[in-house]
Amino acid sequence: MPKELPRIEPFNPLDKRNLGESVAEALLQTAPVEMPPEPFIGAGVYALYYVGQFPAYSALVDKNRNGQFLSPIYVGKAVPAGARKGGLGLDVEHGQALFKRLSEHTESIRSATNLEIAEFFCRFLVVEEIWIPLAESMLIERFVPVWNRLLDGFGNHDPGSGRYSGKTPLWDCLHPGRTWAKKLQPCTLTSDELERRIIEFLS
Repeated sequence: MPKELPRIEPFNPLDKRNLGESVAEALLQTAPVEMPPEPFIGAGVYALYYVGQFPAYSALVDKNRNGQFLSPIYVGKAVPAGARKGGLGLDVEHGQALFKRLSEHTESIRSATNLEIAEFFCRFLVVEEIWIPLAESMLIERFVPVWNRLLDGFGNHDPGSGRYSGKTPLWDCLHPGRTWAKKLQPCTLTSDELERRIIEFLS
């Protein structure tokens, strides 16, 4: 009886995973810069890197030493206004969506009492709007950044008056300082508990 030959799946460059990974790779080819970057036009994806002294992140910092920047602490996206309202954002003016998002993150870090903005760097890539969410998903899946998967809330905005009944995000529990976060309900975990979880997560 003839031996059955193995079936090899053909490569499809238009498969959504391959498309997303191609955008992610393009981002990783860009040079890390200090935060915030100089103003620019466009929407897209980004990765933040930490190289500071906060003890719980030491395993992460080891991967980013000497300009290697191998492991982001957070990745995200900035989409055009049309996409945020439920559309794809096609043919919508991008404005400074990506720059503004990185500037917001800069202010959040500056507000934290135990972080220094000088210890953060970012990569960013202006992307055609239809590929932005896919690229972000690929980056999160690939790197599993601690501020995306464990310490939630870094990317949150002020919920506004009358909406402060929610719990304080874990990010603000460990890195207090944002004025609006102080109006939310008390943290359910101590900073020591959160640090232990981070160390275990990064190990």
